[in-house]
Amino acid sequence: MSASVAQDRGFFCHPNGLSTLFFTEMWERFSYYGMRAFLILYMVTPVADGGLGFSDHDAASIYGTYTGSVWGAAILGGIVADRFLGQYRSVLIGGMIIALGHFTLAFKALPFFYTGLALIVVGTGLLKPNVSTLVGSLYPQGDSRRDAGFSIFYMGINLGALIGPLIAGYLAQRVDWHLGFACAGVGMVLGLTQYVLGKKRLQPAIDRMTAQPKDRTQRATEPAPAAASGSLGFSRAEWKRIGAIVILFLAATLFWSGYEQAGSTLNLFADRHTRLDLLGFQIPSTWFQSVQPVFVILLAPVFAWLWIRLGPRQPSVPAKFALGLFFMSLSFLVLVPAGAMAQAGAGMRVSPLWLVAAYAISELGELCLSPVGLSAVTKLAPVRILGLMMGVWFLSNSFGNKLAGWTAGFISAMPLETLFGVVAAVLAAASLIMFALIKPIRGLMGDEK
Repeated sequence: MSASVAQDRGFFCHPNGLSTLFFTEMWERFSYYGMRAFLILYMVTPVADGGLGFSDHDAASIYGTYTGSVWGAAILGGIVADRFLGQYRSVLIGGMIIALGHFTLAFKALPFFYTGLALIVVGTGLLKPNVSTLVGSLYPQGDSRRDAGFSIFYMGINLGALIGPLIAGYLAQRVDWHLGFACAGVGMVLGLTQYVLGKKRLQPAIDRMTAQPKDRTQRATEPAPAAASGSLGFSRAEWKRIGAIVILFLAATLFWSGYEQAGSTLNLFADRHTRLDLLGFQIPSTWFQSVQPVFVILLAPVFAWLWIRLGPRQPSVPAKFALGLFFMSLSFLVLVPAGAMAQAGAGMRVSPLWLVAAYAISELGELCLSPVGLSAVTKLAPVRILGLMMGVWFLSNSFGNKLAGWTAGFISAMPLETLFGVVAAVLAAASLIMFALIKPIRGLMGDEK
């Protein structure tokens, strides 16, 4: 290990810049998940009660299109960062647009609703892929701390996702919907403030990103072996790695189609079919959106320690993806009897422990797949299209969110046990396929296992 790497261990034995990106993403996720916790509930609430009065089907469609677009815009954000703004400025400008979007939603007229959602889509597209790229750039090539670093970064994501629904969700459901939107905007402003103040800590990552094109130009003047030549300027080895990213992308899409139903299908299930009394206090149904982040915060350090402890003996990336899909399937299987009981009679509400158990299992899957996927893309993607490939990775969230919104449209038209059972079966089949493809995918990935 070089002296510079040895010295850069100021944040839980990781680079100091990780702390800045940790809190930037924490506040951005506070704003996103705080608003997401009540978005579909706001849309289906009758106009007389301050909502929009949309049907379940229409609200689910809008929800899926919005959340899918948020993640889909990441591919354009990656291109903009690679070619024009750079990663640091893309994150800064994206955060500003996100804050503006949330403050726009604080106005009650319907045109402000759609405008605010559009602004958040654009801003998140700029911020989300590039903040993750900066995390990867904090570490030199071959630094074994990278996967663990992304797991710690993931704790920041989920700390924001924990606090956001508790505060913004409570204000929206119990005080005023539009106050909840404004609260989310304040969170993004706090994240931007500490991001600017912490720029010095990010300088090593910025310098590393800036130096890479120079390195590529220098290498381009050297004659390349014929065996390394390929099409569109990529070697055969690079094309294999891009192929591995595509397969992981498809697996992640199916995973997110189940996981992201937390904000749609399971959010409505919590609001309509789950007991909300706790020690004599009626909790807002949006607070269930904080259950998943609690388990991530508890388990992420364990997973980070586990991957380092196992070292070369840890499961390969495709094996972790297969495990992620398996746990996601199991989480919906747990809800099948809960769905049957909830619809056994009028006014029936089931124990909140059903949702808590399902969310706990789903987080085992998320920690196997999501931070590992982020790390894998930063290692596998050719450097000159790193921002683009990070955007492609987030496109899996986009398609998954759209599928999750589409699925939520069936909550009023299909028995709940059938709906949950079908989702569980699809995810189980995907898990089996990934287990079968572990060896071929590892072959495509080359040295990166």
